[in-house]
Amino acid sequence: MKPRITLAETELPDGNILALQEHDGRKSLLVHGQQICGPATRAAEEELARLACAPFRPARQPQIWFSGLCLGHTIAAVAKELPQKRANFIVAEPSASITDWHRNLIPESPLLTESRITLENDCSPQALVRHAGLLHAMLVHLDASPTGPRNRTWVDERRWVSAAFEALQPGGLLAIAGSRHVANLTRRLQGSGFEVAEFTVPSSPNAKRPRFLPIWLARKGKAAD
Repeated sequence: MKPRITLAETELPDGNILALQEHDGRKSLLVHGQQICGPATRAAEEELARLACAPFRPARQPQIWFSGLCLGHTIAAVAKELPQKRANFIVAEPSASITDWHRNLIPESPLLTESRITLENDCSPQALVRHAGLLHAMLVHLDASPTGPRNRTWVDERRWVSAAFEALQPGGLLAIAGSRHVANLTRRLQGSGFEVAEFTVPSSPNAKRPRFLPIWLARKGKAAD
C-alpha cells in the first residue's frame, strides 16, 4: 500500500490545521483527517464548472470569480470550458500559505500554467464591491472555500449573498457546490433576488454506489440584451 505523504500544513483562522497530502500521485486537502477537497470532490467541481460556464461560452471576455484556490480543479475546468483569450479568472485567496503551496508543491496547478488568472486576497462583501455589475459567474465550494469572520462559509452571510448579487451582471450565476445539502440555502439565495435551481451529481462517475453531491445555480434575473 502506498503511503500518504503530508506535503505541508497551515493553521486556519479557527485554529484547525489544514493539511496538503499526496497519495498515489493524487493530492487532497484535509482537516482533522477528513478530505475537504481532492479526488472525492473533483467530479462535482468539474460539473460545477460546466454548469456555470455553459451560458457564457459565446461571451468575448467572460469574467469568472472563484472563492479560493482549493486544489485548482474548478479553475482548470473553467479554463477548459472557456478558452477565450480575453477571459479573466479572478481568484480570491486570502491564505498566503495556500498560494505558496500552488506555486511550490502543486506543479499541475493552473496558477502556474494559466495566464488569465488574477489573484486577490479578500473574499469579503467589501471586496466584491470593486466587481459590481461586472462578473458573469461566481463559483464557491462550500467545504474548501475560505470562510468568513465567524468561521462560517460566506454564503451563510446574508450581506455577502447580497454583495454577490450586486457583483454579477444581469443573467450572471452564483454557482455553489457542497458535500451535503444545506437547509435554507435556496431560500436565502432567493431572499437576495436570485432565481435558484438545485442539482445533484455523483461523487465518482465510475462508482457502483456513488454519493450524490448538491449543486446550486443562482441566477441574477435575465441576461441583458
